[in-house]
Amino acid sequence: MELVIGGRAQGKLEYVKQNMANQNYKVLDGQDVDFSKDHGEEPLILNHLHLFIRKGLEEGSNPEKEIKDFISKHKNLIIISDEIGNGIVPIDSFERDYRERTGRLLIELAKEADKVTRVFCGIGQVIK
Repeated sequence: MELVIGGRAQGKLEYVKQNMANQNYKVLDGQDVDFSKDHGEEPLILNHLHLFIRKGLEEGSNPEKEIKDFISKHKNLIIISDEIGNGIVPIDSFERDYRERTGRLLIELAKEADKVTRVFCGIGQVIK
């Protein structure tokens, strides 16, 4: 599993696609991904992990468990997420919880990942 992080609109998905130019892959969007479906054996790119977490929290599910279960079934997975933990801490308790849980999950995923890349202005920097 690989993890790609970076700020909003920094070119994370484009960076991943460029590095997979000679491979077949499938892009899943965290906003509407259905983990119960069979996504095949080709390499998967899960874009917008942070939005998957947000949606799960809004629906009252356990997005951390869902993503961990999905990873266990798809070892050839690249996960892309915005970094949302910087800046001013939100006043709203939901926003704080969302930010906290996303950050903690990203820490776990980074520990488990074979490779972690931070993308800034379309340039990837491998940090693990």
